[in-house]
Amino acid sequence: MRFFLLLLSLPAWLALPSAHAARSAFQARCEDGIPHAQVQVTSRGAAGFTIDHTQSYRSLARLKGQVPARALVLGLTRTESRVAVRSTGAIVQDPASGYECLAPRLAVELWYTPAVIYVGREFGAGTCSYREILAHEQRHYLAYLSHLPGVERRVRAALQQRFADRPLYAPRGQSSALLSAEIDARWLPYIKSELGQVERVQAAIDSPAEYARLSKVCAGEVQSIIRSQEGKR
Repeated sequence: MRFFLLLLSLPAWLALPSAHAARSAFQARCEDGIPHAQVQVTSRGAAGFTIDHTQSYRSLARLKGQVPARALVLGLTRTESRVAVRSTGAIVQDPASGYECLAPRLAVELWYTPAVIYVGREFGAGTCSYREILAHEQRHYLAYLSHLPGVERRVRAALQQRFADRPLYAPRGQSSALLSAEIDARWLPYIKSELGQVERVQAAIDSPAEYARLSKVCAGEVQSIIRSQEGKR
């Protein structure tokens, strides 16, 4: 998974005096009369996985894409991250000034789609090599699951810092659209970038040392199978 942070310029929210400065009657209504902003960030539990034993190790190398030199792709784990953001909020309008305030209510949900764990079809189910390859791929699967709680905490903290302090002010009729625009341009890319950081962990699992170890497990069973397959080419 690769995500790219997109930076867009957004219409500025109205800057009003701080809560410690003298407040207008409109500000007092907004800051004291409507519920404070709320941020909820949750992540779903394990989505589970299925095992696919239909692909050859050569096919898995093509599915994986970039592979270290001389490395064999004996198995592969694939899933995709998902994020959903719902935004609502109480709005107070001030006809005299032509402005309104919004106390956002954000609900963010993070999850992964059910994973597919591939084990090369050359490695018979139940054999030592099959078990070793499957165990390696389950490390990848668990790494995805272990990554979500940290993303949840960081996203929650960032959103609370941005939104939970005080209402947002904007020209009348524009606050909801401005909030949606900010979520799309700033927060969705940020969240996807945080989810994508798991690929660093995945790359560490697929270290050269681990590739070398897998190729030699089971008293040379893997190497024997690979040599047999290469001899058929």
